[in-house]
Amino acid sequence: MKVPVPVPICSIMLVLPLLLAVLQTVTAQKNGIHIYSLMVDSKVSSRFAHTVITSRVVNRADEAQEAIFDMELPKKAFITNFSMIIDGVTYPGNIKEKAAAQEQYSAAVARGESAGLVKATGRKTEQFQVSVSVAPAAKVTFELVYEELLKRQLGVYELLLKVRPQQLVKHLQMDIHIFEPQGIRFLETESTFMTNELADALTVSQNETKAHILFKPTLSQQQKSSGQQDKALDGNFIVRYDVNRTLSGGSIQIENGYFVHYFAPEDLPTMPKNVIFVIDKSGSMSGRKIEQTREALIKILSDLSPKDQFNLITFSSGATQWKPSLVPASPENVNKAKSYATGIQAAGGTNINDAMLMAVKLLESTNQAELLPEGSISFIILLTDGDPTVGETNPTSIQKNVREAIGGQYSLFCLGFGFDVSYAFLEKLALDNGGLARRIYEDSDSALQLQDFYQEVANPVLTKVAFQYTSNAVEEVTQDNFRLLFKGSEMVVAGKLRDKSPDVLSARVGGKMYMQNITFQTESNVAKQEEEFQSPKYIFHNFMERLWAYLTIQQQLEQMVSASEADSQAFKTRALNLSLKYNFVTPLTSMVITKPEGQEQSQVAEKPVEDGHHLSRPGIGNRPFRITGSSSGYFRRGFRKQGDSAFSPQVVLEPRQVELDDTETQNKERIITEPTSASIQASPVLLTLPGPSNDTLCVDIKHSQGPMNLLSDPDQGIEVNGQYDTKKAGFHWIKVTFKNPQVQVLASPEHVVVTRNRRNSAYKWKETLFSVLPGLKMTMDKTGLLLLSGPDKVTIGLLSLDDPGKGLLLFLRDTDHFSSHVNGTLGQFYQDVSWEMTEVADDSQRTLRVQGKDFSVTRKLKMDYQEGLPGTEISCWSVEL
Repeated sequence: MKVPVPVPICSIMLVLPLLLAVLQTVTAQKNGIHIYSLMVDSKVSSRFAHTVITSRVVNRADEAQEAIFDMELPKKAFITNFSMIIDGVTYPGNIKEKAAAQEQYSAAVARGESAGLVKATGRKTEQFQVSVSVAPAAKVTFELVYEELLKRQLGVYELLLKVRPQQLVKHLQMDIHIFEPQGIRFLETESTFMTNELADALTVSQNETKAHILFKPTLSQQQKSSGQQDKALDGNFIVRYDVNRTLSGGSIQIENGYFVHYFAPEDLPTMPKNVIFVIDKSGSMSGRKIEQTREALIKILSDLSPKDQFNLITFSSGATQWKPSLVPASPENVNKAKSYATGIQAAGGTNINDAMLMAVKLLESTNQAELLPEGSISFIILLTDGDPTVGETNPTSIQKNVREAIGGQYSLFCLGFGFDVSYAFLEKLALDNGGLARRIYEDSDSALQLQDFYQEVANPVLTKVAFQYTSNAVEEVTQDNFRLLFKGSEMVVAGKLRDKSPDVLSARVGGKMYMQNITFQTESNVAKQEEEFQSPKYIFHNFMERLWAYLTIQQQLEQMVSASEADSQAFKTRALNLSLKYNFVTPLTSMVITKPEGQEQSQVAEKPVEDGHHLSRPGIGNRPFRITGSSSGYFRRGFRKQGDSAFSPQVVLEPRQVELDDTETQNKERIITEPTSASIQASPVLLTLPGPSNDTLCVDIKHSQGPMNLLSDPDQGIEVNGQYDTKKAGFHWIKVTFKNPQVQVLASPEHVVVTRNRRNSAYKWKETLFSVLPGLKMTMDKTGLLLLSGPDKVTIGLLSLDDPGKGLLLFLRDTDHFSSHVNGTLGQFYQDVSWEMTEVADDSQRTLRVQGKDFSVTRKLKMDYQEGLPGTEISCWSVEL
C-alpha cells in the first residue's frame, strides 16, 4: 500500500506471462496509515489458480489520511472480485460491460472526481490501485480476488507472489495450496527477499498429489532480515512445479459437471524442422539491439539439430537471403551462418512485406523441389523492432499478402523488439498463420528472451492434433484442434458433461508424429473423478466450471483477432456474456468500484490490452510509472520532481529501478568496495585444502589459457569451466554445471544466468536470491556473493566486485565432499596432496606436492571475500599457475 501526500496516485506497472500474485499494499510514509495484517491465500487446483489478497489497515493519525491499495497481478489473470470494508460496511466492485462502466467513469470525471482508470500492461504484470480516505482510528479491509490458468512453458508451471508491503507487518502470511491429481513430479521455490533468518519462517510440505507452502515471518524475523528496524520485505516468492505424465492420451479431470483434459505426452521424438529466420537490420536496430540479436542468433544456430534445415533473411529497405535455398544444419553450415550473423549491421528502412514474401517463396520453392524432408515441420520466425516504412507499408495489406502466400501451409512466429512496433499488427500476422506473437523487451537480457522463445518452439513433437470424446457425452467444448504441440508445453481442452453422459468419459487424441500418424486413448471414471475434488482446503467451489469459462473467454478473444468481421462479433458477444456471467474483468468488461458517500463515488478498473506504441518509450524503458488522475478527462505526460507532493493535473512518470524480469524493484544500494590496502589484492581463487588444518590456498593464474576445465567430479555430478582474464586478475566467465538436478549457472561480470529445463533466468549481481531445488540451493545476498551448495555437495562461491576493471572471483568450501575422481586445473589440489619437508629457514615458503608434481607456495596477505564485501585480510598459501 502506498500513502501519498496529500492525494491518491494510481500506480501502473509496465512490465509478460505466468501466474503472479503481487502484494504491494498501502505504503506508510509515517503519516499514520499502518498495515496490521497482509495475507495472500492461493489455491492451485489442477493448474487453475484462485488467489485472494487481503490487507487490513488502520489510521493511527489524528486526522483523515488517504490509503491506497496498490496491487500487481498477472497479465493473463482475470480479476473476479474486489471489495473494501469500512466501518463494517462493504463497498463492492461491480463488473459491467465496458461501455456502461465508461459512462459511469465519464460522469465521475465531469463532476471533477478522479475516477482512477487502470490501463497499462507490460512485461509480466498489470497494476490495480484503489484509494480511500480513512478517518482517525478507523480500519479498512481491502480484498482482491483473481484467477488464472497456469500455462506450462518449457516443462514447468510457475506461481509468483510479490511481497512489498513497504513496512513491517505484524500478521504477514502467504498460504499456498497446490492439488494435482496426476501427482507432483517436482516442486521448487525461489525468492528474491529470503534470508537465512526468514527461511526459518518458510515451511514446504508435499505428498504425491498435494503441496502446502506457508510463509509466516514474525516481526522479529522481518527486522533481522532487513537489518533495519523499519525496513520491510521487498521481492518475489516463486513456486515452480510439474506433474507426472506418461506417453498416453493425457489426464481427464472432472468436477461438478465439467471436465478438463490435459495433454502433454512424454518422450515423443522431436520432428525435424525447416526454419527461416527473418531478421530486421534497419537503422532503428542499431546499437545494443542489433548486438543482442546477433548474440541470440549465434546461440540459436548452435541449438539447431543436424536433422533441421534453415536459412537466414535479413532486411532493411530491401531483403537479402544468406543462401539461395535451405541448407542442412551441419556443423559446417552452422559455423558459416554464425560468421554471417556476426557481420549483420543495422542501416536503412523497414520493408517487412518483401522480407516475408521472400521467406514464403523460399519455402515454396524448396517444397516444390521436394527438398523438404518427409515428416518435417516448416515455420518462419520474424524479428522486427518497427513498423513498415519501405515498400508496402499498409499493415492490413501486408497481413493479407502474407496470409495468401502462406496459405495455411506454414506457421509464422512474430517477435516485436521494443515498443516502436505495433504489437497488434504482429499478433494478427502470427495468429492468421498458426503461430503466436511475443514482445521482446529492451533490457540487458533481451538476448536471453530471444533464446527462450526459440527454445519454446525448437522441439515440435506432434502436428494436426485433434481431440474426440464419447459421442453425445460432452458439449460446449473449447478448442479441440491444434496445429502444433511443442516439447515442454501442454494442450488443454475443457467442456461440459451432458445431463445423461456415460459413467466413463473416453477420449481419442489423434496427431501426426515424425513419419507416422498416431492415436492416443484415455478414459476417466466420472464418479471417481468427482471424489478427487472434495477437499475444501485445496479446492474452491466450482473451480472447473470457472476454468472452462476462463479458457473459453481467452480463446474467443484470440479468435477475434484473426476472424472476419461477422465472426469476430460473434466471438466478442460470447466472450462478453461469459465475462459478465462469471464476473471476470476482461478486455470487454470493467469493474466499477463504489466508495463511501462524500468521497469519489466511483473508480473503474479495466483489463489492459497489449496494443503497442504508447506503453513505453525509449529513455523510460519498461519501468513502471504512476498516473495521477486528471479532472479534464485526458492525460498529459511529464515528470514530477523528487519531493514534490503537491497535486498536479497531469500524468506523472516516476521510473523505478527494475531487475531483468521487470517484476521486482531492484536493490537501490550499490556497494562499491576497494581493498583496504592497495598492496593487498584479492586472490581470484581461494581453495580450502583437505585435512584437519583447513589451510587456504590462494591461486594466482599468470597465463591466460583460453577456456579452462577448472574442476570436474563425476561422482559429485559437478563440472566447473571458466576463462581467465589476466588483465582483470579474475575470470571473464565461469560456468558451473550440475548433473542432479540438471542446472547450469553461467556467471559473467554483468550478470548470472541460470538454465534449467532449457529455460533461462537472469539475475543481476547484488539481487537477493534464495532458490531451493531438489538437491541444490542457490543464494545471493546484497553484497553480490553467490553460493551454490547442497547436501553432501561441495560449496561453490562466485563474486563480482562491481568494478568493470575486475573479473570474477571463485572459491570452494566443504571440499571434503570431493570424491577420489575429482580432476581439473583446480580439482588436482584435492588428489594426493602432501606438504614436502624443506630445509629453508623461512617458514613463509613451502613446497606442495600434488600428484607427484611440486608447487612452490608462499605465505601472503590476500583479501578474502568468502563472507562477501567488504572482505577481510587473510594469510594464505599463494601458488602460481
